[in-house]
Amino acid sequence: HLQLVESGGGVVQPGGSLRLSCVISGFSLEYHAIGWFRQAPGKEREGVSCINRSDGTTTYAEALKGRFTISRDNAKNTVFLQMNSLKPEDTAVYYCAADPDLYCSGDQQPTDFTSWGQGTQVTVSS
Repeated sequence: HLQLVESGGGVVQPGGSLRLSCVISGFSLEYHAIGWFRQAPGKEREGVSCINRSDGTTTYAEALKGRFTISRDNAKNTVFLQMNSLKPEDTAVYYCAADPDLYCSGDQQPTDFTSWGQGTQVTVSS
């Protein structure tokens, strides 16, 4: 049974950091591209970052480069999203998603992914 479970969200002050985790079960991380998306109230789901299955190369939304870092631990079947210098506009529900055929090349869309987690809330507020 294929499952993705996000954790690590919470409330943080502007300028703070959070690390989100996406634990994958039912399939190997090495054979799936994993993406992070976010959705703020009243807005469409947008791509944040993506990491490729084969070579581990990464892509980021242009506006988030330098603040967010995606990484993976194959032994733990977990993908991480390190978020630094957080801003109130980063407030959203963050989702991880997986697909066995996708190669991340930038500007990933939600329809590119076949499996999703339930999301974790990130709130940036003073």
